[in-house]
Amino acid sequence: MHIWRRWVFPILSILIAATIAVSVAKLAFFPDEQSSAEQPFAQISDPLVPVERGSLVNELALTGSIARDETYALKSEVAGTVVTTHVGNGTSVTAGQALFTIRLDTNRRLVDIVAPEAGTVSELALVTGQSTSVGVEIASLSPQRFHVLSTVEPVQLYRLIDAPTEATVTITGGPAPFACSGLATQVAQDGTTSVRCAVPAEQVVFPGLPVQLVVDVGAVADALLIPTTAVKGGSGSGLVWLDAGDGSDPEEREVTLGISDGTMVEVLDGLNEGDMIRQFVPGLAAPVEEICYEIAPGEEYCETGVTW
Repeated sequence: MHIWRRWVFPILSILIAATIAVSVAKLAFFPDEQSSAEQPFAQISDPLVPVERGSLVNELALTGSIARDETYALKSEVAGTVVTTHVGNGTSVTAGQALFTIRLDTNRRLVDIVAPEAGTVSELALVTGQSTSVGVEIASLSPQRFHVLSTVEPVQLYRLIDAPTEATVTITGGPAPFACSGLATQVAQDGTTSVRCAVPAEQVVFPGLPVQLVVDVGAVADALLIPTTAVKGGSGSGLVWLDAGDGSDPEEREVTLGISDGTMVEVLDGLNEGDMIRQFVPGLAAPVEEICYEIAPGEEYCETGVTW
């Protein structure tokens, strides 16, 4: 046993250390060809999509609310003196209801100034015994009319080109869906873009009610369709990048476009079925996908995934 401890064990330790040293040196300075060949690598390529036939519905769904039509000024159409004031500030009136009785300056005849429509009067500018003349503002009227107002992103206005003049309004917990008329777009002084349409007079609504407004712009069947992400432009015309399939650079191609649902767009001219085009406009990043995991009951963790 003394011999083993004095000679055998030390010699075995030296041999093991030498073996490890040689292995490390080989890995560091003489990597084999197989290891080098199996090094992982990544290559980013531009994804392609085919031009395909399909159906498309351009139905724009917006959220909005019910609002009362704007208050406007009532002006006198006669000159004379107020004999009687029939209403006060905040009075609800019907169409044709008398607001003031005026004695004309010309022939002393009595005439009534009446409400042009139903609403609420305010800002009365005349009192009994006061004189008035043609064109003077005598009161304000907030009409008993309502409209739907929905704010939209300016780019969505392209989808509303050639839109119908009616839309469908749905009020959660309210009456059955109904049509609103006079659909139009408007831009406020602060640049806010919105869509507006008139609520039918017989429809019972209240200011502030949230609604969903659906505009059915149009539909096509058996049409050539491509993703909107592949198009630079989009309103009537645009550019796409056509792949020849031989490894050469893609060809920039001008196309004529039809309706869009925000994800796909109709191609009227410039491409054929089966053509392969870039899925994304050159120079623009692909959309980033968010992936969420449930890490606890009722609690999620989300991270951003990269689309290659």
